[in-house]
Amino acid sequence: MRGLVRTYVAVLGGPVLLLTVYFAVPLGWFGPHHPTISWMAFGVLLAVLGVGMLREVRMQVLGQSRHPVPRILILLCGALVVFSAAYLAMSKHPGELDGLVTKVDALYFTVITMATVGYGDIHPSGQAARIIVMLQLLYTVVFLTTGVTALTRQVKTRAVQRAHHRGRAGD
Repeated sequence: MRGLVRTYVAVLGGPVLLLTVYFAVPLGWFGPHHPTISWMAFGVLLAVLGVGMLREVRMQVLGQSRHPVPRILILLCGALVVFSAAYLAMSKHPGELDGLVTKVDALYFTVITMATVGYGDIHPSGQAARIIVMLQLLYTVVFLTTGVTALTRQVKTRAVQRAHHRGRAGD
C-alpha cells in the first residue's frame, strides 16, 4: 500500500515539481549571449534524459524495474522542460521562432511539437530552430515509443501475473 502511495505521489508530484522549477528559475542567462554554455547544457541534459530512459527500459526488459511509470513520466516531462527552455532561449535570437515570447509559449510549442500537431501560430523560421524541432521530433518518437513500450510491457506482465494468481486461488 505504501508503495502505491509513493507511486501516485511521484506520478503527480514529479511533473508538477519539474514545471514549478521551469517557471520559477530564471532562464534569461541562456540564449544568444552565451551560446556555448546554452548548447552544452541542452546537449548534456538531453543525453542525461536519454540515458535515464534507456536505463529504465533496460531494467524493464530484465524484469528489474518495479515502478517504471513514475520514472518514465518524469523523464518525458524532463524532456518537455529541456526543449521548452531551449526554445525560449532560441526565441531571443531574432528570426528563429516567430510568435514565441514567454515560458508558456515555449511550453505550448514544445507540447504541440511533441504531439506533432503544429497549429502554425508559433513556428521555427531560423535554421537552428528548425534543426532543434527536427531533433525534438526524433527524440520524441524514439523515447516516447520506448517509454510507452516499456509501460505496456509492465501492464501486460502484471495483468498476466494477476490472472495467474487468481487462477491459482480458484483451484
